[in-house]
Amino acid sequence: MTLVIGLGCQRGCDLHTLLALFDSALAEGGIERHRISALASIDRKQNEPGLLALAQRLNLPLQCFSAEQLAAFEHRLSHKSDIAFAHTGCYGIAESAALALAEHLAGSPARLLITRKKTAQATFALACAG
Repeated sequence: MTLVIGLGCQRGCDLHTLLALFDSALAEGGIERHRISALASIDRKQNEPGLLALAQRLNLPLQCFSAEQLAAFEHRLSHKSDIAFAHTGCYGIAESAALALAEHLAGSPARLLITRKKTAQATFALACAG
């Protein structure tokens, strides 16, 4: 089974904030860190220092998608954010990115295993496929 984490964050969100959200959401879901295959986000976050540091710390690839690619998953989101849409052109970065990458890696339909978790600076979702 392919497990993928989708992440969204405010500009300047640091590694420790992202790692705390990552670890608390996985602990709540009863999922060990080593089972995660990859991280995903929106292309405008591909150079975000906190996300890059998280990928490096966890030794996981980070793949980013365009707003157009993520918009295809809109009907499958647990929550639609008008704020996210105003800033990015898609209604949910974490869930959409997790679904997009899980399906891409597994070559089969994905589903959300952990729906959107949110802190003041970041969002997290976990999708699985295969």
